[in-house]
Amino acid sequence: MEILIDASIVLASYLFGAIPFGLIIVRMFTGKDVRTIESGRTGGTNVMRAAGWAAGLLTAILDVLKVAATVWLAAWLTPNEWFHALAPVAAILGNNYSIFLAKRDEHGRWRLGGGAGGAASLGGALGLWWPSILIILPVGALIWFGVGYASVTTMSVAFMVIVIFVLRAALGLSPWQYVLYGVLAELLLIWALRPNIKRLLGGTERLHGWRAKRH
Repeated sequence: MEILIDASIVLASYLFGAIPFGLIIVRMFTGKDVRTIESGRTGGTNVMRAAGWAAGLLTAILDVLKVAATVWLAAWLTPNEWFHALAPVAAILGNNYSIFLAKRDEHGRWRLGGGAGGAASLGGALGLWWPSILIILPVGALIWFGVGYASVTTMSVAFMVIVIFVLRAALGLSPWQYVLYGVLAELLLIWALRPNIKRLLGGTERLHGWRAKRH
């Protein structure tokens, strides 16, 4: 019975994370398909490009909450801290590779679309220890406005999660399994942002904010 509950937690977390709020919101705001705009991702940044800042903010909030909810559900169903950490990882996988966005490419192969996982990673941290957002949000904002790259800001979210939970685990305030969550979230972000990393290395990544205006 316990194995069935644990497997159900992971599956439900993936499916809940796979809900494409960005696609739904852009359709509601503009009638467009966000997958045909700019990067084609369904996360808050691309939604903002497609339908404005309000749509982007709403998408980010919903992506945060859907992943946080998987942690709360896991904590309610089992005392096993491994699954408290793995539930948001499964939700980030769903967010980035949503079964609801499956479609064939030009070669006839099935592809799963989604976001990059920045807001989703923040949601996992919120679910595991809610005060973490009081650190991640202001530091992330400083990175966004200071560095000017959305991709760097996105990758920094999971890095901050790792630092926060390493410190908390070392102090005996949270289990080391939460550090595993941060590491896996970071790896998923890096994998999803491979094209952006290539552009960063090539000096062609898009700038935002005051740095974009300077350039």
